[in-house]
Amino acid sequence: MKFTKTLMATTALTMVAAAAGADDHMADELTIVSWGGAYSNSQQKAYHDPYMEKTGINIINDESSPEAVAKLRAMNEADNITWDVVDVVAADAIRLCDEGLAMEIDPDEHLADAPDGTSAEDDFGDLLVSDCFIPQIVYSTTAAYRPDLLPDGAPEPTSICAMFDTETYPGKRTLEKRPINNMEWALICDGVAKDDVYDVLATEEGQDQALAKLDTIKDDVIWWGAAAEPPQFLADGEVIMGTSYNGRWFSAIEEQDQPFEMLWDAQVFDLDGWIIPEGLPEDRLNRALDFIMFATDTQRLADQAAYISYGPARESSAPLVGKHAELGIEMGPHMPTAPENSENIFVYNYGFWADYRDDIDAKFQAWLAQ
Repeated sequence: MKFTKTLMATTALTMVAAAAGADDHMADELTIVSWGGAYSNSQQKAYHDPYMEKTGINIINDESSPEAVAKLRAMNEADNITWDVVDVVAADAIRLCDEGLAMEIDPDEHLADAPDGTSAEDDFGDLLVSDCFIPQIVYSTTAAYRPDLLPDGAPEPTSICAMFDTETYPGKRTLEKRPINNMEWALICDGVAKDDVYDVLATEEGQDQALAKLDTIKDDVIWWGAAAEPPQFLADGEVIMGTSYNGRWFSAIEEQDQPFEMLWDAQVFDLDGWIIPEGLPEDRLNRALDFIMFATDTQRLADQAAYISYGPARESSAPLVGKHAELGIEMGPHMPTAPENSENIFVYNYGFWADYRDDIDAKFQAWLAQ
């Protein structure tokens, strides 16, 4: 792994601050950007509250992660970076790293070893998909439905392709207002083998094929932009089925007792984690690095799984996952990685979307506007 002169300078600064042992080398406030809702709540309880108690600093929460790439580009252009730690999906981390908007991280310098001495790099393993990305969780985008809203005699859906079957399952659906996942599912449900999806989607013809399949349900879709919306649409009976993050569905079903059923078929595995914006002043950078060291150790990542059904990114954290902190239910069966939930997964291609996201986004938005 290669590291820039900036990284070496950063490491030196961090070591100086650590050697001094003085908090006056660190900012007394930290702005952390995330996704809101059940996910931010799990971070608050597992990371933010304990860190504030330990250090006495103030953490400011910002829920702008859905627009993180665009906003960081704008901040960089204005030479005014106001965020300290940003939660992003892996593909966005790769884009931000490639554009020089996220700093490179040396896992064995900036992240804690596992309790048994295993290095952070080995503990995170293949989930370190970018030099700038610090993984937190494995999650999935998956579907849920309301059994009580299905037509009389209709079988409960077992395939993601039920989303495209308006004859058997008439009614509104809700899908995220972006091409990611929707384009993949469209191709799968149009007969493309899972192993060929990204080869097909890399072509103009493949993109047109995916949009043509989505066209068949376009009039039946309510598009969502915030992950809190799909569970609310389903609870209100505005839709009969929809997609969101598995943790959102868990929160609705288990914590709010909503009458939903999960549809795990073709769930899309993805990674979420932290980046630190490039160009922070020394005191804010040192505070961000200190928080990252704290929040991504083995115990903290396991602690987050006590509040939401996302698998921790460290191998050493998995055995520590137990019961939900408030409900007392075992969390293992609710993880996307549970054997019974992962019989037919679809693995997200981070590199593909890092390369194609801007172009396909533009094409998708143009299609939406038609």
